[in-house]
Amino acid sequence: MNRLSLQDRVRIIGCLTEGNSMRATTRMCDVSINTVTKLLVDVGTACDLYQNETLRKLPCKRVQVDEIWSFVGMKEKNVPPMRRGDIGKGDLWTCVAIDADSKLVPSWLVGQRNSAYAKVFIDDLASRLANRIQITSDGLKIYVNAIENAFGADVDYAMLVKLYGTPQGEGSDRRYSPGECCGTIKGAVCGDPDEKHISTSFIERQNLTMRMSMRRFTRLTNGFSRKVANHACAVALHYMHYNFGRIHKTLRVTPAMQAGIADHVWTLEEIAKLAD
Repeated sequence: MNRLSLQDRVRIIGCLTEGNSMRATTRMCDVSINTVTKLLVDVGTACDLYQNETLRKLPCKRVQVDEIWSFVGMKEKNVPPMRRGDIGKGDLWTCVAIDADSKLVPSWLVGQRNSAYAKVFIDDLASRLANRIQITSDGLKIYVNAIENAFGADVDYAMLVKLYGTPQGEGSDRRYSPGECCGTIKGAVCGDPDEKHISTSFIERQNLTMRMSMRRFTRLTNGFSRKVANHACAVALHYMHYNFGRIHKTLRVTPAMQAGIADHVWTLEEIAKLAD
């Protein structure tokens, strides 16, 4: 069986982690789309397994959670009636947690935006932490019961709700222009959260990083995922590179180094070898 050289695998992974689409990667690296897809699945799966084992007993103290929208196969409005509710078609959400201090992403989950997936996501997050934490979410109520069930009384939990005004402009300008944020409401849900650390700024910035680093998340393109499994592998590869292989501009080290779970900046060669 033919096998790509390490140099070729590194080139492909480098293209994917810098936000290029699958088709663009095939053109730049002169390989077939099936080759790129198989490498993505193999390396993405290995990255997911590695991080699942490594991201344990983390010293996080302030965590922010949020979810980011994407879709698989087609927009939700175009899903046939018999496929409604099928996770393989239409809306797809990725729940993400970030440590506000180290910028490490300890947990994420690809699925639906409902209480069942929120429970799985928060349970997984709780299993990776070594300390009592302060956690902040937006006003989405699915996290309330999930956090209570996972942490009990051993958490300081707060919500931050943003208030938006009417979008400005007319026609298409109005359609793609978000409403101006005209205020926020902060509130403690349980425990004793420090008000000055009630924020979702870092996780919202992480959402932007995802949209810039993975073509599948870029709006108004045809680079969306066709399969949920491939989408999940792309997310795992992205966070392997983000956590271990890319120096954070503010920290000047990788998030994994800042959190004390890595002692060097991972190269693309090291990430590629995870699938060997």
